[in-house]
Amino acid sequence: MHYQINENSNYLLKLDTVKSFTGLSKSSIYSFIKNGSFPTPIRIGKRAVAWRTEDLEKWVNSRPFAALNGSSGEKS
Repeated sequence: MHYQINENSNYLLKLDTVKSFTGLSKSSIYSFIKNGSFPTPIRIGKRAVAWRTEDLEKWVNSRPFAALNGSSGEKS
């Protein structure tokens, strides 16, 4: 399953939206950025950064899928 915000994903998202989109906290996002496992934001102003939706979609789609019923998806 792939997640896509919409058909034309050329948007920039601020931190609060990225937190909602990913379910991560601010500290987790910046920790993942520091260790290279989360997309790096781009500078959009003197004190403002944002993330490309395209980069976030790729990150979300690269995450392992967790089944809601608690199984790993493997057949026994």
